[in-house]
Amino acid sequence: MIGLILSLIHISVQAQGKPNVLFIAIDDLNDYINCMNGAINIPTPNIDRLARQGTLFTNAHCQAPICGPSRASIMTGLYPSSSGNYLHMEDQDIRKSNELTSKAVFMPDFFEANGYKTMGVGKIYHNGDDANTFQEYGGKFSWMGPKPQERIHYDPYKMEGKRGYTGTDWGIYPEHDSLMTDYKSAEWTVERLQEHHPKPFFLAVGFVRPHVPWHAPKKWFEKFPLDSIQTPPYLPDDFEDIPPFAQIVTDVPAMPTTEELIQSDQWKNVIQAYMACVAFVDAQVGKVLDALETSDYANNTIVVLWSDHGYHLGEKNRFAKQALWERDTRAVLILKGIKSSEGVKCDRPVELLDIYPTLTDMCSLPPYPLAEGHSLREWIEGKTPKWSHPAITFDGKGNISIRSERYRLIQYEDQSLELYDLLNDANEWSNLADQPEFQHTVSELKKYIPVIWADLSEYSKLYSNEYFSGKSNGE
Repeated sequence: MIGLILSLIHISVQAQGKPNVLFIAIDDLNDYINCMNGAINIPTPNIDRLARQGTLFTNAHCQAPICGPSRASIMTGLYPSSSGNYLHMEDQDIRKSNELTSKAVFMPDFFEANGYKTMGVGKIYHNGDDANTFQEYGGKFSWMGPKPQERIHYDPYKMEGKRGYTGTDWGIYPEHDSLMTDYKSAEWTVERLQEHHPKPFFLAVGFVRPHVPWHAPKKWFEKFPLDSIQTPPYLPDDFEDIPPFAQIVTDVPAMPTTEELIQSDQWKNVIQAYMACVAFVDAQVGKVLDALETSDYANNTIVVLWSDHGYHLGEKNRFAKQALWERDTRAVLILKGIKSSEGVKCDRPVELLDIYPTLTDMCSLPPYPLAEGHSLREWIEGKTPKWSHPAITFDGKGNISIRSERYRLIQYEDQSLELYDLLNDANEWSNLADQPEFQHTVSELKKYIPVIWADLSEYSKLYSNEYFSGKSNGE
């Protein structure tokens, strides 16, 4: 089927002299990393190094604030409103959603058809590579990392009032880095970079930390003493101006709340654990970057590093993703070209959806005809193109955010609204949607809301709360 699709869109298989691609994915990494301007600063010297060498997109956003649909969007080049993949799905079901997705070509398949050798390891799609799109896939190792026999700090099944499943937990585990999934993924990637590849390659490595559980060896925790930990801004009555429907959609009944962790004196412990996981994964990124810089491919490899979405760590009384606020949709995106400008920062709104057309453009491949994003190549080359595109994120069918350079508009399925001025209200504490002086802004941003939304895929499912449980499996 893939071969038929590729022949129909006349993709060339000539790849002589093409640059390689190193594709680095990091799960649940929010904007706390050092080179971003998040509410907390976590030292990330290796990610910072890449940002200095290329272009850091400081206003990049995911197309869905949860792993499965975000990654499906990146790898197919389609918005959830086109694919119907709004919620989680199995990798092998991504293209089964509707007629359009049946024509989609996964990014590794597109590069393979253009003469590239494709290799991957770890979490690229939601289930790794169960879609079987890499010619060589190194595996998932101990999926989501080794776990202790008993949870260390948090088990919703043993707590009154908690409903549903979460891997959320935090604490020191295991004893050595070598036992961690991401350590093994980094080692596998380093080995591939040390090999001889006669054809250009597309090499992907997917790191799972800082996805829950927030476990890492002791040495990473020791970098962040508890008495030095700062918690992010939190307003207890933040939800007073948020529509009731928004609270239903964003409910995460299995997760801890900020109020609970304040009472148990565990909030700083969670932040410490998240910081430890980020520091650990930054070190794994460093191994891969070091291997590239000392390899035969140092001067002919494009590097892209991205996180699939952000994550709340106490803001808005939640420790979770899956919402349309800034901390959830804002993602890390760094691109380094072959001869691109160094140390560039772009503050315009861009999307993870833009990765696919950007890479095909930078590699001088034929355009992928279904790509709904836009190439970022001119930004990467130090130019300032005309740019009027907002960043659009979907949280299930009917719930959407539109992020411009300054504002965020959220519209829910019941048509209720939130509007935030990120220039003057970085914490999104003041909903301006009903203010008369902002109605023009609301109207302008509403123009970007799709008129037609694809039906929810019958393969999509999510059981994080009653709202999404009622919509899962096409119900």
